This record gives sequence, C-alpha cells and structure tokens, in this order.
Amino acid sequence: MEQESQLARLGLFDARVPRYTSYPTAPHFNNAVDPALFASWIEAIPTGSAISLYVHVPFCRRLCWFCACRTQGTSTDEPVIAYVETLKAELEVLRRHLPAGVRLARLHWGGGTPTLLSPGLIGDLAGSILDVVPLAEGAEFSVEIDPDEVDAARLDALTAAGMNRASIGVQDFDPEIQKTIGRIQPYELTRDVVDMIRDRGVKSLNADILYGLPYQTPARITDSVQKLLSLSPDRVALYGYAHVPWMSRRQQMIPSDTIPTPQERLRLFETAARLFQWDGYDAIGIDHFARPDDGLAVAARTGHLRRNFQGYTDDTAPVLVGLGASSISRFPQGFAQNASVTSQYVKGVREGRFTTHRGHVFGGEDILRARIIEALMCDFRVNRAELTRDFGATDAQLDSLFARAMAQFGTVLRQDTGGLSIPPEARPLTRMIARAFDAYDQTKAQHSAAI
Repeated sequence: MEQESQLARLGLFDARVPRYTSYPTAPHFNNAVDPALFASWIEAIPTGSAISLYVHVPFCRRLCWFCACRTQGTSTDEPVIAYVETLKAELEVLRRHLPAGVRLARLHWGGGTPTLLSPGLIGDLAGSILDVVPLAEGAEFSVEIDPDEVDAARLDALTAAGMNRASIGVQDFDPEIQKTIGRIQPYELTRDVVDMIRDRGVKSLNADILYGLPYQTPARITDSVQKLLSLSPDRVALYGYAHVPWMSRRQQMIPSDTIPTPQERLRLFETAARLFQWDGYDAIGIDHFARPDDGLAVAARTGHLRRNFQGYTDDTAPVLVGLGASSISRFPQGFAQNASVTSQYVKGVREGRFTTHRGHVFGGEDILRARIIEALMCDFRVNRAELTRDFGATDAQLDSLFARAMAQFGTVLRQDTGGLSIPPEARPLTRMIARAFDAYDQTKAQHSAAI
C-alpha cells in the first residue's frame, strides 16, 4: 500500500500518456512525408540488406467492441478479394523502387483479421510478397490468428507459405467479460486451434491477454491466465485495455461503470504478472513475458530488445516497410504512413503510386530522444556512454535531458555516472518517465491510461 501511495503521489492513476511504440508518436506525424519522399527512402535501402515487412489486412467478420484498431466489418469475400489485388499492385510499385538483393528478415501479417483470407488468397498473397522480397535465411513469418476465423485449410495454406510464428488474441476467457466486450471465444476453441497450429509444425506461439476489462477481478484474471498457461505460449503480451470511446465509437457499447479503477487495474496487472513469472516466464519490458529460450527473452538479456508498432520485438532490422491501408513504415530517415481510409489507399495504388499521406522526418534531437525512450521502455535504464558513442550526445546535452526527468521523478529514478535507471518498484511509472524526454506537445492528443 505504501508503494501504491507513492505511485499515486506521482500521478500514475490519473495520467494518460503515449505507449511509445514510436517517437515521435503518430499524433505528431505531418504531411511533410509524401509518396515521392517515401519512394526515395525505399531507393536508399542498401543493396542486399535485410528489412522487415508488415502487411495490414483491415477486415473483420465481427467488430469486437473493445478494439480500437483501424478495422472494418465485412460479411462477404468480395472486398477482401479486391483488397488482396490492391496489395499485389502495391507490391509492384514497391518492386520498381526496391534495390537489388533486398531480403526479408521478418514478415508479419496483422489486422484486422488476416485469417479471414481464403486458402487460395493466402497462397496468392504470400507468393506475390516473396516474389518481390524473398525471405532471408532464418527469417520469421508471423501471422495474427483469430481462433474464431480459421480452419484446417487456412492453417495448411499459411504453413505452406512459410508461417513459423502464430499470434493469438485471447483477451479474457471469462464468459461474462467476453459478452461485455463483444468477443465470444471459448477456451476450448482456442485450445483446439493451438493444437492445430502445433500439429503443423509451428513451434513459436504468441498470445495477447488484456487487463482492465469490464467486470474483471483478480480471481477472474487468475482463472484466465491459468487457462492461457495451459496452452504454453512462448511469449505473452499483457496489455492494458484502453477504454477510449471518444476515439473508437464501438467502445460505447461497453458500460463505463463496469471498467476497473486505475488502482484496480494495477492490482489486476500485478496478479497476472506474478502468475506468468511463477510459471517460469521472464518479464520483458513493461507488459510482455517470454519463456527464457524465446528470442524476446534472449534479446532482453543481451541488450537487443527493441520496440515498434507491434510492441516489443527482437527485430533489429533498420527498415520496416508497411503495406496496406494505414500501415506505418520506419526508416533511418523517419516514419511514413499510408492513407488511412481504405478507399483512398485503394485509389492511390490503382493509380500506380504509393499512398503515403503523412509521416515524420527525423530532425533535431529526435533520434537521440527516441533511443532514450526506447531504452527506458525496454531495459529500464539509459546508458550515457552508449548515447555519447552512438548518437554523438554531449555531456551538457545529456545533463539537461536527465535533469528534466530527475526534477519530476527524482524520488524514484536512480542516477549515477553511468546514466539513469528505473528500479523495479517504480516500473509502473515507465511510460510517464519516458514522457519526460518527449519534446512534443502531448496535450494535443488523447492517450490511454498510464496503467
């Protein structure tokens, strides 16, 4: 309770801050990045290098009420078939600008629901992608799978295409909670799909589970976590449910008075976190857990953990290219986002061009501040020597940056000649501490709760 009181004094239970999957965060993107600049960044990728590719499929058969992602519902296959043709056309635009010999270190299909693609569309899309950018040796091909929207034929098609990591959204197994958030997904269904995935030789399994859901209690989240542990996922993302009905209208279907308080959210997180660690998982960053032999845990131990739009990752490729409506790409030069409205994205690609409509060109202290924020989010420490060696930071510059954070969080932050660190008891404040290094005006965007 003493720790909770200190966290309260520092504003944890009232703060709304970015998740810092990028810096600057997406609300600060602008129209300085257009299709021509995006094309030039593609052309600047070193010949023969390895990159990552994200493919966004925005369609769902059901629109879960809790979800705030850019998705749209469809009850027929016609829009999906047309969308895949547009993705293939975008790949041809990419081919025109991509330097020779580029390979894929990572390929990820997200959504939406990528598994609503038919087996034929899965094979067609995968073949088109790999024809333009082949997989590198040891590459990872991951797909987000909805257990309610997949079958043996589609899993056969995915594994034939090279999928070697599957990601399943669980959210919560409690029937009342599932009904309240508009996502009915029985444990037995999820278990059977996991068995089907493993029967096809896919050894790596990710799972997402949420805390802070309506009607969630420590007892209920304990039951859901124990059921999830029975499936033995290799890594787990324990995300806080972001109740933002002003941004996502479908969340208005969820009664606000059923949402746990910030203090209750913290206890729910701590309950779940203890269960994962008791079962032998390593804690990764602020909200992930992984088996000690999983690549994420290895990256955390060796200082190679990174953070991108999918959360924590062991992907160290310098370039991430996003395909599909609203997808975001990252380059050493900055960020670029495709048209967010699917119809505008389709129109642009059909005209034979990239659809980049906004982004950010790195300048000033962006790259330095981005690394400080990433280091805090991944490692809970900032190394002065690294910042000086790799980013050219001066002592005066770092002194100024660190002083601002210490002025706000000096009672919990630790500073020495080596840099800054966040002790375990203060790690719920990590996103707030990261915000102390953010040079952009955060009052112009409405973010999710800090806990």
